[in-house]
Amino acid sequence: QVQLVESGGGSVQAGESLRLSCATSVRTFSSYDMGWFRQAPGKEREFVAVVTWSDGRTRYAESVKGRFTISRDNARNMVLLQMNRLKPEDTAVYYCAAGPYALRGTVPYWGQGTQVTVSS
Repeated sequence: QVQLVESGGGSVQAGESLRLSCATSVRTFSSYDMGWFRQAPGKEREFVAVVTWSDGRTRYAESVKGRFTISRDNARNMVLLQMNRLKPEDTAVYYCAAGPYALRGTVPYWGQGTQVTVSS
């Protein structure tokens, strides 16, 4: 069974930073591409970032490029999302995700979500 456990959400002012973490098992961490999606109130869930397990390649949504950085902590089987220069429009529930194909298409595994709130 795949388990993804997020942490690190919270409330910040615009321009500040937060770091999200997603912990999982070594089996999941070494088998799947992992990343983050988010869902704002009244909107569909959208892709944020992904890092591949095989070679560490990254891909970002245009809206977060240059502000967010995704990385893998191989020692702790965690995926991190460093979010800088946060904007009110970044407010959403952020979900950790794991799956194949750099998370293109149907994503099989999800975390429970963590709230990020950015006030102006």
